[in-house]
Amino acid sequence: MKIKLDRTICDGFGLCAVHAPETFSVDEWGYVSLAGAGNVAPEHERGVRRALLDCPVHAITELQPVEDAPRELTR
Repeated sequence: MKIKLDRTICDGFGLCAVHAPETFSVDEWGYVSLAGAGNVAPEHERGVRRALLDCPVHAITELQPVEDAPRELTR
């Protein structure tokens, strides 16, 4: 699983850091940062999925794997 955090819309509720503290951290102003490049280890997916669902401003997005991405039609 790979995720992206849009810090421009994060309002600092911090629910993601509660559900997945190994993936999200909160700075001194209450805003969230993503640990690493957004790659989520399988053992942390459950907490991250809960964070995705509970984010009130939808600042966290699950990225679609490249092999599953829709392909353009060519002529």
